[in-house]
This record gives sequence, structure tokens and C-alpha cells, in this order.
Amino acid sequence: MADKMATRQAYGQVLVEIGAKNKDLVVMDADLSKSTMTAEFANVYPDRFFNMGIAETNMYAAAAGIAHTGKTVCASTFAMFAAGRAFEIIRNSIGYTKANVKICATHAGITVGEDGATHQTFEDLALMRTIPGMTVVNPSDGVSAKELIRQCVDMNGPCYIRLGRAAVPTFYAEDDEIVLGQGNMLRGGRDVTVIATGIMVAEAMAAAEELAGKGIDVRVIDIHTIKPLDEEIIIRAAEQTGKIVTAEEHSVIGGLGSAVAEVLVKNCPVPVRMVGQSDTFGESGKPDQLKEKYGMTAKDIVHAVHSLGL
Repeated sequence: MADKMATRQAYGQVLVEIGAKNKDLVVMDADLSKSTMTAEFANVYPDRFFNMGIAETNMYAAAAGIAHTGKTVCASTFAMFAAGRAFEIIRNSIGYTKANVKICATHAGITVGEDGATHQTFEDLALMRTIPGMTVVNPSDGVSAKELIRQCVDMNGPCYIRLGRAAVPTFYAEDDEIVLGQGNMLRGGRDVTVIATGIMVAEAMAAAEELAGKGIDVRVIDIHTIKPLDEEIIIRAAEQTGKIVTAEEHSVIGGLGSAVAEVLVKNCPVPVRMVGQSDTFGESGKPDQLKEKYGMTAKDIVHAVHSLGL
């Protein structure tokens, strides 16, 4: 496992890399470029960067217009202000028109920490996956974030890319195969499968290690693409292990857990437990303390596995 990196930091770095090759890439931000890391692109390519101010709905409407001139647009702000404040514009101006806009939303989930409940969005994956044609991505580490962003920029059409504030462990090597729409099995196992996304992949791996010491063999799958969802890897896990736990830094309503359950109920019904934000708002605090209070740690995954009779 390599050094930690925040996925927003990976985003800032890969934008500069992509910008050198793709002269049609335009980057926009809503006055948060130092936090979202788009400032790195702005420093190198100032003529292709636009700070739209604290006007998120205007930014995404403008992004759609620029995209329809033939440009590829990455437009960034905090997840709460993208998925929340600008939802109507994203739905109607970007989703409905199939605009080539990548909504690169940072500072998602409880690990926004001290910024508190107004900035901790647990609804964004649920909202974005309801928009027809919207690709929804939630990388687990810096390596996968860079590769998935490259692929999102290369594809034509709208994408929602969820990025985090806090540094997370690196699980992937630079040469690992990471493909948009395909889950990755990070650990084999026969007793139970933990399907995780985003920062919860690290917690899933820690839980699997702890459970291995108790004789429980845990499969861990990283579902970095929430939509289109890799149904095949989920069904195979259910058939082979018979029990599923989902883990996400998001509400258990409408996010990864719901998406997985939708697949299983139609194809291979098995017992499922969901680890995530349980229909509550957050509060201001240190990220690790908040993860513990709101039930999004390796300990909570271990408890969920035991609740399945293991």
C-alpha cells in the first residue's frame, strides 16, 4: 500500500496531464479552485480556465453551453453545491441535452469534517444516478481516480465524479486494470462479500483483514462506477458467497446499497446488510470521529458481517 492521497488531489494532477493532450478541455470552478485543486490547471492553462464565482447553477448552465460548441468541460465545486444546489440545471441543461460535461464534485460525505452538516452531502449518488444517461463514478484512491477521470474525459456525455477531501490509502498500482463500468475484486473470499465504494474501500479491506483473523474469508469488491453498474460481478459474488454487505460514505437510501439490492432482488436474492449514513444529517467534527459516530468504519462492517450469522 503506497502513501495516502486525496482523490481531489489526484484530480488536480490529472487535469494538467489531460490538458496537455486535449486542447479542447475547458475547466470551470465556482470560486473553490484551491480546495477542488483545479487551481493547478488554472496555473498552467489560464486561457482554458474560468472561475465562475459563487454561482453554481450559472456555472453548470454555462458549462453545458460551452460543451455544445465541441469542448469537453470539467466543472467543479463541492458535492453539496453541485448535486444539491445545481441539480435542476444538471438535470435539464446537462443530462437532458447529453452535454459533454464532467461534474467533478469534491468534499463529499462525512469526511468533509469540520465544515459540518450543511456541507456533508449524503444524497449526491442517489440524485445523480436517477438522471438518465448520467455516468456516476466514486473512486477509492488516487490511482483509480486519475484513471477513471481520464476515461470519463475520453467518453462523450455527462459524468458525475465524486471526490473526497481527506487523504486515503492507495490500493491500486499504476498498471492495474481499472475500467469504467467494471468493478474490481481487491480480495478473494468465499464466506461473505463486502461491496464498497469510495473511501469505504479502505474500511472494507481493514475489516476483511480483521475477520480473516477470526476465520472468516471475506471477498472485497470496489464498485467505483455506480452507474452503469457492474451487475455481473455483483451477481457472481452473491452466487458464490451467499451473503453481501455494502459500504458507502453516503446515505443507505438510494446509493450503492440500494443499487446493489436492486440487482440482487431481480437476479439472486441473498441476505444483505448496508453500512452507510442512516437517514441522519451530520455535524461538525474530526473526520475519524464522525465516521465512528455515524457508523462508517471497519468496525461497523465487521458488525454487519457478524449480523449475517458469521
